[in-house]
Amino acid sequence: MQTTERVSLGIRKNDTVQVIAGRERGKTGKVLTVNRKDSRITIEKLNIRTKFARPTQKNPQGGTIQKEMPIHISNVQLLCAKCNRGVRFGIKVSGDKKVRVCKRCDAALDQG
Repeated sequence: MQTTERVSLGIRKNDTVQVIAGRERGKTGKVLTVNRKDSRITIEKLNIRTKFARPTQKNPQGGTIQKEMPIHISNVQLLCAKCNRGVRFGIKVSGDKKVRVCKRCDAALDQG
């Protein structure tokens, strides 16, 4: 039986994250896609897999295709520019906006 529990996703597209588990541990990259249903994200140039494609009409040559595969959201942390490392974050309300804030240095993590 599969669990339908979803992780609270505070990580969004175009965020910079640091991988904290797995063979890509310690590397950083930009988030390309977020799959809220499966709690998985795709990170630019990380977790790359090689697929061998048969020749088709679209790709008559065939060959190998390099593709970024999704990684579970629990294996990454949001990168704080001030701390220069992956950090946990909280949410503070400033005016009428919610802002993600670094738990270590209290710096705002949202761009803009």
